[in-house]
Amino acid sequence: MATREQELTAHSKQIFDESEQLIRLERLLAKFEQGIIDEEVLSECPELAEAKTKADKLAYRKKILQRSLEERLKASSVKNPAEPKMSSGDANSAVDPPSEEVLKRRDLITRNLQEVLGGDKILQQLTAGKNMHVYWGTATTGRPHVGYLVPMRKIADFLQAGIKVTVLFADLHAFLDNMKSTWELLENRVKYYEASIKALLQSLDVPIDQLHFRMGSHYQLARPFTEDVLRLCSQVSQRDALKAGAEVVKQVESPLLSGLLYPLLQALDEQHLKVDGQFGGVDQRKIFILAEEQLPKLKLGKRWHLMNPMVPGLTGGKMSSSEIDSKIDLLDSAEKVQKKIATAICEPGTEDNGVLSFYQFVLIPIVSPGEVKIGNKSFTTFDSIKEAFEEGAVKGEEMKETLTLFLNQLLAKVQSKCDTPEVKEALEKGYAHVEERKVSLPSRPTVTLDDSAKQQLAMIVKGVKVVGEGTESLEASLATKRPLKVLISLAPKGRFHLGMMASLLHIRSVIRSGIPVEATLLISSLEAFLDSEKCPWNAREARSAYYVRVLEVMIDHLGIASAVRIEKDMDQPWYLSNDYALDIYKLASAVARDESSLLNTTSSALSCNLVPLVYALNAKYMETDVIVVGEDTSSTAQLAVKLLHAIGVNAPTQLAVEVVPGMDENKMGCSSLDFLLDPFDTPKQTKTKIGRSFCEPENTERNVALELARKVVFPLMDGNALLIPRKAENGGDVVCASHDDLVKEFAVGSNGVSLHPGDLKEAVINQINSLFDPIRSKVVDQTKLLAAAFPKVQGKKK
Repeated sequence: MATREQELTAHSKQIFDESEQLIRLERLLAKFEQGIIDEEVLSECPELAEAKTKADKLAYRKKILQRSLEERLKASSVKNPAEPKMSSGDANSAVDPPSEEVLKRRDLITRNLQEVLGGDKILQQLTAGKNMHVYWGTATTGRPHVGYLVPMRKIADFLQAGIKVTVLFADLHAFLDNMKSTWELLENRVKYYEASIKALLQSLDVPIDQLHFRMGSHYQLARPFTEDVLRLCSQVSQRDALKAGAEVVKQVESPLLSGLLYPLLQALDEQHLKVDGQFGGVDQRKIFILAEEQLPKLKLGKRWHLMNPMVPGLTGGKMSSSEIDSKIDLLDSAEKVQKKIATAICEPGTEDNGVLSFYQFVLIPIVSPGEVKIGNKSFTTFDSIKEAFEEGAVKGEEMKETLTLFLNQLLAKVQSKCDTPEVKEALEKGYAHVEERKVSLPSRPTVTLDDSAKQQLAMIVKGVKVVGEGTESLEASLATKRPLKVLISLAPKGRFHLGMMASLLHIRSVIRSGIPVEATLLISSLEAFLDSEKCPWNAREARSAYYVRVLEVMIDHLGIASAVRIEKDMDQPWYLSNDYALDIYKLASAVARDESSLLNTTSSALSCNLVPLVYALNAKYMETDVIVVGEDTSSTAQLAVKLLHAIGVNAPTQLAVEVVPGMDENKMGCSSLDFLLDPFDTPKQTKTKIGRSFCEPENTERNVALELARKVVFPLMDGNALLIPRKAENGGDVVCASHDDLVKEFAVGSNGVSLHPGDLKEAVINQINSLFDPIRSKVVDQTKLLAAAFPKVQGKKK
């Protein structure tokens, strides 16, 4: 009996517990449905509890930050009680909706366009009451045609909307565009373009006194523009430049370097014309994108861009100034206009219907809101014309007749305004037939060297490689008995090192032989910048000053200060001058992209292709007889001959000396600090670096110490013997009169005991430290010099 009662009690308790559990679950479910989160819910859901804890912490932090912000704003309002209230057009213009007048102007600016980039910025500037400025450019290549009516109609909209408009005659762009024009023709072409465009605008009743006309060459050759071009080249890759100009620059398998510069110049026009936006055809979209992406990186701002549709030619495709059959010239006779339109294909369903496109993009926008009569029907919109044409309500021949009549009436106005002696002369001279441009070189005098000059010639070219045109320039100088003008160009790409002295040591040997020399050491900071920005733009002056300080002590120690002067490229009167800039563009029009890709670099920056051009122009403007370079620059020296000939300059004699090896056996270069020999290194550091170099006993191959002895130590000995101290048990001191003697001592030894690598290295270390010691002692502000020459750039290693 007791057992039965116990079972019932236990069963009742179980039922009660389960009922309680059910009630609790129902209660939790109700709380979930109502979004209630309390202790009971959190105890049941540990993950939710953890999330709530994090949320509470974030809410607390937010509260603290809000309180801090409120206190700062309160303090600011006390300091600036007269702060004006933001009105439409200020930073908070989104608060107040644009006025009806602003929207009307915006719609006028953007109507009939194919694409608008930066429409929000246009609305903001209109709302702010900004005096907006837009420019449209045209390269003065082929003769203008009726396709120009499309941008002229749009320019009329801009003027009606109260926008300042500049028409840019891109004469420099015309020169770069795969040599469509020559400089001899451009001046007259610009005159004809200006007269034609003015006539077009006047025929559309646009007041031209509200327009501004500029020639690109008036500012594109100036130093500020050239500097921006060079800076932009350093951040734009060859691929991106080629892609940007794909629709506007003639594309060939091996594009000219000038074609890659074209998009960059057009992008920079925005900055130097001080405009808010640029207007052009949709074929320039990629250039506009380049400008939007790249100019802000130079802190030059981002503009808005407006794009017109492209009007197909009568034969379909883009209407081009250079393709006669695809266009109707502004000066075509009525008969020619009728004939060209008559031969055009105008059938329903035809793609690139040139006649129909003229109605859409030229005729209707010009006559609107008036009527257009085709056959015996009248139309006010293009859509109604297209619908009637597709349905057969109007015929293609009727479409052509109306278009012919319209264009002939319009062109009659244009032609009457161009019927002046000045315009006719500009047209005749600007489009006269020109034979292929040939640049003639100044004739070199025929010289005969006497025995003394022949000996001097042999001395100068001894141990070096003649690159390029040969020794004609050198021989001409020797024949005159005047001092030989020598140029050594150093690009300050990194720390100054022993390898940079190879050319200088060769010229020192020439000077020591008694040959009169006037040498210039040119610190070419521009080359260092263009080569992957190895010298940052803002560090060029300080980097050059560092090189000058080191070289001044070095040439004085070498005893050649009276024959060698040190110059910085930035100090030269021709540096980035108008003539220099023009020469850059001329050279870019004479060399292909691949041909100018000579630098051993992983960078794809377009600036790297400009380095050979700068090298060639250094030769031209320094007016030198001889250039001495490292043999690693031989390919650039070879190309320089072609480049100089392209601008009518005879190339100087170019001598290539062997490069000095680094301690890793490769060429000593600025990028390998552990393997270069720096005059600012301590004697111990120099010893350590040379001590780590490869120098296997009795092995004369790939022996860095032996190479340093041949290329640096013995040239410094001036014919004196090299004494290498050695203990008696090791064979005693060694005296080497030449490098050949040293190689023999190291390989086999003169007395049966070969020279130990440690003894060889010690002798080389002592000689190089003796060379560096004057620099170490006389340049006392090394730390300051280096800090300025190599500024720390956040996020970058320079």
